[in-house]
Amino acid sequence: MESISVFDMLSIGVGPSSSHTLGPWRAAKSWIEKLQREEEFTMVASVSVELYGSLALTGKGHATDIAVVMGLLGTDPVTYPIENITNAIDDLKDSNTLKLNSEKLIPFNFNESIVFNRAFLDFHPNGLTFKAILRNGKEVTDTYYSIGGGFVVQEERKRAKRQIEKFNTLPFPIEKATELLAYCNTQGVSISELVLKNELSLRDPDRIDDKLKAIWDVMLDSMYVGCHTEGILPGGLNVIRRAYETHKKLKGDTPYNNAVEWIYAIRNTEVKFRQILKWVSCFALAVNEVNASLGRVVTAPTNGSAGVIPSVLMYYLVIENHDGNFDDIKKFLLVAGEIGSLFKKGATISAAMGGCQAEIGVSSAMAAGALTELMGGSPEQVLIAAEIAMEHHLGLTCDPIGGLVQIPCIERNAMGAIKAINACEMALDRNPKDTKIPLDKVIATMWETAKDMASKYKETSEGGLAVQVNLSDC
Repeated sequence: MESISVFDMLSIGVGPSSSHTLGPWRAAKSWIEKLQREEEFTMVASVSVELYGSLALTGKGHATDIAVVMGLLGTDPVTYPIENITNAIDDLKDSNTLKLNSEKLIPFNFNESIVFNRAFLDFHPNGLTFKAILRNGKEVTDTYYSIGGGFVVQEERKRAKRQIEKFNTLPFPIEKATELLAYCNTQGVSISELVLKNELSLRDPDRIDDKLKAIWDVMLDSMYVGCHTEGILPGGLNVIRRAYETHKKLKGDTPYNNAVEWIYAIRNTEVKFRQILKWVSCFALAVNEVNASLGRVVTAPTNGSAGVIPSVLMYYLVIENHDGNFDDIKKFLLVAGEIGSLFKKGATISAAMGGCQAEIGVSSAMAAGALTELMGGSPEQVLIAAEIAMEHHLGLTCDPIGGLVQIPCIERNAMGAIKAINACEMALDRNPKDTKIPLDKVIATMWETAKDMASKYKETSEGGLAVQVNLSDC
C-alpha cells in the first residue's frame, strides 16, 4: 500500500535512463543528505562508488558513471544546465578531485573511484554502494537501489511506513484498477477528476497546476528541440537523428518562432492518415533523441519510454482537437500518471526487472488510457484502452545495443505511441460489458511474464539484438 503521486510517475530529469541515470543521480544526492544528517559529511576524506548488476553491465552506455558524479557534486537533475555536464566531468577528470556537494574538495579518480561490478545483488538488479573513508579512518557504506522511473530506495525501505501512512490518508486509496473504477462509479466522476481529488489532499491546487505546466513545458520542449536538431547521437553507434529530416518534410511553410507557435503551425499542415503516422512517430523519435543525448525529458514512466506520452498528447492537440488547452493537458497527465502507478504497484516499471514491456508497454498503456478520456471515453473504456495497449506489449524484452538507449529503444517509442492511439480507438468502440480481460489481470500477467523472462533480456545487453549486432560495423 504505497502512495504514488502523478508527480512521482511523471518527473523531470536528465537522459538517457531513469533507472541508470536519474536514479543513481538522486541516490548520490540522498547519500550526501544522509552524511549531513549523521554529521559525517565534514569528516569525509575520500569517496568511491560500486555499481552492480544491470548498472554495471550497461552503465557506460547509460552514463551511469556521469550521473553518479553529478549527484556527488550536489547538482539538481531538474534544474542543472545540461550543456554544462561535459565541462563538469572533464574538469573532474583533469584535476582528479571532486567538490562533494559543491562544498568540499576530495580526491577522486573517475576511472578508478567508480567500480563496475557485474554481480547482481539480491534485492534488485540496479544496485549501487557508496563508500566514504572519514578522516578518523572510519568507513561508511550505504547501498541504494534504482528501481525504475527514477525511484530510489534502500533495502530496508525506511520510507515504507511513511508511504503507507500517506496512502491511508488519501480520500481514495487505490491499489488496483477495480478500486479506481469503483470510486469513479460511486462518486460519479471521471478518472482525472478522482485522481485530482487525491492530489489535492497532498498539495495546493495552484501547486498542482504549476507542476503539470512544468512537466508539459519540458515535454513540449523535448519534442521541439528534437525536431530541430540534426546530426549524430553520442555513444559510438553513429545513429543519425531522424526526427529532424522527418519534421523538415512534414512541417510545410507556416512560420513560427517558438514551441507554442509551432503547435499552431502543425495544425495547419496536411493530416492524411500517412501524415498522422509520420507526425506521431516524429514527435516520439524527437523526444528520445533528446533523451539519448543527455537531454532533459520527463520520465513517463521512464526515460527510455519518455517519447510515448508527449507524442500521443501532441497528437490530440494538433490532430484531434485544435481547441485543446491546458485543461485537456491536465486531464491527460492525471490519467496517465494514475495508470502508471497501477503498474508500479502491481508489477514493475523497471526494464531491469521486467524487460521493455515494463517501459514501453506501460507508457503505451498510460497514453492509451489518457487519450481515451480526452476522446470522451468512460472510466471503463479508459481502463480497457490501457489493457489493450499493454496486452500487445507483453513479453517485450530489453536488449539495447551497446548498452545505449538508442537501438531499438528510440523506434520503440514511436511504435508504442501508435499502438496507444489504436488501443484508444478500439476501446471507444468497445462495450465495457463485452471485455474479457480486465486491466488488473494484464498487470498480473505482465509481472508473471517479467519473473519468467531470462535475465539476459532485462537491460543487460547480453541477449537479443544486443548480441546479434557487431558494434564494429556500426
